[in-house]
Amino acid sequence: MTDVANAGDGENASAPATAKAAPKDPWALPDVSHLVVGVLGGTGDQGRGLAYRLARAGQRMILGSRAADRARTAAAELGHDVEGADNAECARRSDIVIVAVPWDGHAEILQSLRADLAGKLVVDCVNPLGFDKQGAYALAVPEGSAAQQTAVLLPESRVTAAFHHLSATLLQNPDIEEIDTDVMVLGDSRADTDIVQALAGRIPGVRGVYAGRLRNAHQVESLVANLISANRRYKAHAGLRITDV
Repeated sequence: MTDVANAGDGENASAPATAKAAPKDPWALPDVSHLVVGVLGGTGDQGRGLAYRLARAGQRMILGSRAADRARTAAAELGHDVEGADNAECARRSDIVIVAVPWDGHAEILQSLRADLAGKLVVDCVNPLGFDKQGAYALAVPEGSAAQQTAVLLPESRVTAAFHHLSATLLQNPDIEEIDTDVMVLGDSRADTDIVQALAGRIPGVRGVYAGRLRNAHQVESLVANLISANRRYKAHAGLRITDV
C-alpha cells in the first residue's frame, strides 16, 4: 500500500505543468444583434445619427428624451422601426444605453436615472468642450472625464466610453453607405468593451478598437477639439483610423 504521507517523494510525484491557454483573439467579438440599444439625448444630432445608423444595420433602437412626444416624433422621422420614449423608459427597456446628452446637462440627467440604469451597460460618448474665438478646447472635469463622471454617478452600472469621434453629419446622411473610421472603446471590463466594439462594428465601414481603461477617456474626449479644428480648416468630417491593428 502506498504511504500517502510520502507520496510526494517519488520522481513521478509532481503533476505535469498545466499548458497555458491560448490568448483570446481580440477580434473574436460577441453577437450583439439581439440587444436593445437606447440613446439618451436621442433627439440631438449625435444621438439621432447613432440611432439611425444602428437601426439601419438591424439593431433595435429606442430614442430617449426628456419629452416622450419629442422622442416619438424624432423616432418616426428616422424610420427603421426606431421607437421613442422618455429617458427613464428608454433606460429601463434597453440592454445597452448610449449617453449622448449635452455636457451641460450630463450630471443632472444621469443622477435622475441612476435607478433605471442600474445593471445596464452604459456607453458614454459625451465630449466636454468649450468654444471661444480660437475654436474648440477641452474642459476640465473634476472626475477626470465625462465617462469617469458617469461611473461615479452610476456605481451600479457597467460604464464604458465610445463613439466620440463619429461625425453627426455623416451618420445622418442616408446617401452615405459606409463611414470610414474607427471607434475607440474604453472600459475596465473586457466583456463589456468587447460588446461595445461589436456594436460599433455593426455600422458599415466602422471598426471598434479597444483603447484602454476608463481612466484614459479624457484623452479620447478631448481629441474631438483637434478634429473640429481639422474639419474647419479642410471643410471635412474628420474621423480616426488606427494603423497596424
